[in-house]
Amino acid sequence: MPPPQVPGPGGMVPVPPGPGSFRSPLSDGEWHRMHPLTPLLRGGLVLVVIAGLIISNLRERIADLFISTTVPGAGDLGPPQNGDPIDFVIRHNLVLVALLILAALLVVLIGLFYLSWRFHTFRITGDDVEVRQGVLFRSQRRAPLDRVQGVNLTRPLVARLVGMAKLDVLGAGSDSNVKLEYLSTKTAEAVRADILRLASGRKLAEAVAAGRMPGVRPGRVAQATAVVTDAMTGMVLGAETPVEPASVVEIPMLRLLLSHVLSQATVWLLVLIAVIAWGAWETTPILLVSVIPAMIGFGTYWVRTLAKKFRYAIAPTPDGVRITYGLFTTITEILPPGRVHAVEVSQPLLWRPAGWWAVRVNRLAGKASGSRESDQAADALPVGDRADAERVMRLLLPGLGDDAWQLVFDRGVLRRRGSGVDAFTTTPGRAWILRPLSWRRNGFALTDDVLIMRRGFIWRSLVMVPLARLQSFGIEQGPLDRALGVAEIHAHTIAGRVSGRLGAIDRDAVVALFRAAAAGAVRAGAGDRSHRWADGLSDAE
Repeated sequence: MPPPQVPGPGGMVPVPPGPGSFRSPLSDGEWHRMHPLTPLLRGGLVLVVIAGLIISNLRERIADLFISTTVPGAGDLGPPQNGDPIDFVIRHNLVLVALLILAALLVVLIGLFYLSWRFHTFRITGDDVEVRQGVLFRSQRRAPLDRVQGVNLTRPLVARLVGMAKLDVLGAGSDSNVKLEYLSTKTAEAVRADILRLASGRKLAEAVAAGRMPGVRPGRVAQATAVVTDAMTGMVLGAETPVEPASVVEIPMLRLLLSHVLSQATVWLLVLIAVIAWGAWETTPILLVSVIPAMIGFGTYWVRTLAKKFRYAIAPTPDGVRITYGLFTTITEILPPGRVHAVEVSQPLLWRPAGWWAVRVNRLAGKASGSRESDQAADALPVGDRADAERVMRLLLPGLGDDAWQLVFDRGVLRRRGSGVDAFTTTPGRAWILRPLSWRRNGFALTDDVLIMRRGFIWRSLVMVPLARLQSFGIEQGPLDRALGVAEIHAHTIAGRVSGRLGAIDRDAVVALFRAAAAGAVRAGAGDRSHRWADGLSDAE
């Protein structure tokens, strides 16, 4: 069977084989432990706090020792401080006792780390992903595979230095994720591929790999050797072992920086600073002090959001669309087909001269819809030209027909003259007062597969809601809407940054859309197989 193909920079390109084409030994239904360095990475913050407290309490002693050893003839800075614990230990000849106490604390700490690692296990069966942990207070979390929305691979900066990563198995509800932290990066890639294959509804291939018979678990010694080898390789090389498929979109550094400078957040901050400066000039200069906290807070937010957009890549894989981003903490997401509930392509006013667009999605991420992680997961394309946006949208909605794609740019969000009769049902002229600038653009179009909503004149956007993912459809009408004979439609999807609302549409057209969308959603849902995205692939891939 020929490999599946997806849109690429030069046309249709074959999907590269994933790193998890074969089942890994860790998905055999047995309980397995995390990487031995997991307690150190998970408890690293506690160690940093303890070290900070020690340094803070001994800062005079540290400064005295540094100066006395680096400056000739400096000697001590002064008499010993009564509150210095080191001076107390030396004066009372308690050096041996202090060393024994430190050694005991170190042994206790190592013992706690060992117990934490020993009782932190996971297993992958044909139905669930389970994680249990805790020594005194035990906890166990389970993610049914038929509810898995995706599996994210996250590599924080420190974990990347030692070749480790953590997996977030995304569930269907808020705070329903199951975390596997930490594994070696190579192991995490294989485990993620297994989870995605099982979640896809496809039976995992049992193939011979590296001379090992399928279904045979390696011995304990072989497993321990592999773990130690991966850890040493990561510590020496700082390797990031996953091989990323070639991205279909490349974002130049200059474009990324300029798009961030021209973002709405930057514009609103400049407006706020200008207002405060004008107020300080006209009234009292003390108002300028209020700018400093705003600048610090915005600067932190600005740098953090910019850093998350670096190293962006998006590529097709057999298990879905692979999105990678992050400068310090690198996150790799797999967005399986059928998990995309809405797609929006938008263009802020300041991006229009450059022809840049952004693409966002509504998808189940296992986090609260207003959380920072959920907002980051919504950005499928932070900034790109029209060709980039088209490639990304075709990756996210691969099953749409040509009639739907013709309504996206030229006949859709751009609405260029000469593109023929407008295929969108727009705001009637009698209700132009509700959309004085965009009433000729504000409208919808319905195809057999998708509901398309176009809105905005200054900030242009177009939303595509696959009918197979449509949760429900609502009509709302206020007093002014009733007087003008219009109504507002609301295509309900999962909560996210993409809004399914469209107002100021003719009432009769809305009622007709209600009936057509309801029938289309039932028909599309009955024929949809995108949630079983690997059914058509060979088991021996």
